[in-house]
Amino acid sequence: MEINGGRCNSGDKSQVEGEISVLSSDLFLDHVGEVTLTFNSDGLSWKSHDSFDNDGSTCLGIKFLPKIATKMATKLTFSDIYAVELMNGGRIQESDLTTASECFSGNDSHDSGMNHFTVHTFQKSKSQPCLWILASYTFGHQDLQTCQMWVKKINGTLDKEVGRPKNLLVFVHPLSGKGNGLRTWETVAPIFSRAKINTKVIVTQRAGHAFDVMRSTTNEELNSYDGVLAVGGDGFFNEILNGYLSSRHKVPFPPVPSDFFDALENDSNPLVNDPTEADSENHNNEETDPLFSSSSHIESGFSHLRTNDGSHSVDQQIEYPLPNQRLRFGIIPAGSTDAIVICTTGARDPITSALHIILGKRLCLDVAQVVRWKTTSTSKIEPRVRYAASFAGYGFYGDVITESEKYRWMGPKRYDYAGTKVFLKHRSYEAELGFLEVESEKDSPTSDGSRMFTKARSFKRKKSERIICRTNCNVCNTKPVYSSTKCTPATPHLSAQETKWLKSRGRFLSVGAAIMSNRNERAPDGLVADAHLSDGFLHLLLIKDCPHALYLWHLTQLAKKGGNPLNFDFVEHHKTRAFTFTSIGNESVWNLDGELFQAHKLSAQVFRGLICLFASGPEV
Repeated sequence: MEINGGRCNSGDKSQVEGEISVLSSDLFLDHVGEVTLTFNSDGLSWKSHDSFDNDGSTCLGIKFLPKIATKMATKLTFSDIYAVELMNGGRIQESDLTTASECFSGNDSHDSGMNHFTVHTFQKSKSQPCLWILASYTFGHQDLQTCQMWVKKINGTLDKEVGRPKNLLVFVHPLSGKGNGLRTWETVAPIFSRAKINTKVIVTQRAGHAFDVMRSTTNEELNSYDGVLAVGGDGFFNEILNGYLSSRHKVPFPPVPSDFFDALENDSNPLVNDPTEADSENHNNEETDPLFSSSSHIESGFSHLRTNDGSHSVDQQIEYPLPNQRLRFGIIPAGSTDAIVICTTGARDPITSALHIILGKRLCLDVAQVVRWKTTSTSKIEPRVRYAASFAGYGFYGDVITESEKYRWMGPKRYDYAGTKVFLKHRSYEAELGFLEVESEKDSPTSDGSRMFTKARSFKRKKSERIICRTNCNVCNTKPVYSSTKCTPATPHLSAQETKWLKSRGRFLSVGAAIMSNRNERAPDGLVADAHLSDGFLHLLLIKDCPHALYLWHLTQLAKKGGNPLNFDFVEHHKTRAFTFTSIGNESVWNLDGELFQAHKLSAQVFRGLICLFASGPEV
């Protein structure tokens, strides 16, 4: 059919269920010229009306080369298009290519009264495939109805794209990183608006604000959102994650060895035994942690987490299963390290993260449950629960974050300064750790019948043997070998017959539990290069006391691309699903995703794929 001189052919390719039509129109494409745009089942494609040989074309003996036209895409898939909008006014610019006929007739006549619509998509950086760059294609036609028809047709298809969010709850940390949290959100907010995504934005006013909001949000209200976004760093995401899980994750506490609580009952350590002790001397003590500002979510007992009235849910009318396949989390990086974003998208870039969210990408993520145990004044053993999505560290890692709190005014540079100070002090801490044996460790020799290790044991795989976690990772996509429980499909099945505890005791410069590789700008390969995002394991890293020079060598390997920081005799590396920790003597503090957590005695377990993120994993 003809529409005001522009050809619009609609082919009849209909199916019984859902009409799939092929539509084509002659339109003008910005910086290219006249094209035939075709609507296919999987996307848009176009072909220029001008046909040129490899030598370009000439006008009055002057050669003109298609500088821009040859660089532009000629096809877009709907999965890569995030928005289309009708534009007002403006001009359609021709390409740098000029034909002989245009030299005489001019090329402005077609732009008179031109109407436009723009298709918004992205391109991957050639040098960094994980970095996504905004791109747009503007088409023009003299007839407004033709442009409206294309916009309606494309929007109708985008609305059918599975997994794309419509409503998001957004938390913005205004002081995150260099204090750019609010500015970062203002940068990406127009992209969400263009994609017609409704956002409820909460700019946090104090520490623990996001935790309180997430914890008090009813399940019914939470079900009205497709996702929750954190505009900030790893610590801010940790706050939101803990608010989300604190009253919803109803599972048994981590498994422990049979003798784990024996020492606790007779423990006289003042940091854990006297809950009434004033902590004004150390504002970083966990008793003043905003995540524990209210005792209403601190539960007693050894079997399950419950609310104060004994129920299993803050919302009896609305059940909230975990993992929840519908609700996903997203992070717009604005922190000092942003390790979770780098590991899940491959780029520390707000635009890239925003596009992952808008396009509805999905990636499962393991989460560690960390429980601090202590005795009260009435000799009752009580737990305190926290969650971590990337890393839990003690010793050097805890000392650095404690020291860095004094220099927040320095921004991200405070970590380098604090790290140097802590390294020079070279503190080590005595502790005993227990961890569940896994298949790959069963053949390793032990030093005595009690399974106490005196020599470092680690996975020293060759680099060629490492399986790095990437997009569509086969390891993460493999179904778990353990069965699920009634509590949650992510709960490891750990029967008494299947569990065997190994132990390691000594003086450690640091103790780390890596849930993911933790790649960042200071450690390009991360703490464990081949740790996976959703395999149900964490990597226990024990750095035993050693001379300054050797420890510096280890840290240098961490900061080196292609380094091997685990290949030292003083480094123990254990892959496990659960571990316990008991401090002996002087103590450090734990660092959970950048948040402080003081614990003399703790147990931890990892839950496979407990949450979903708006991400697709880093590209190769």
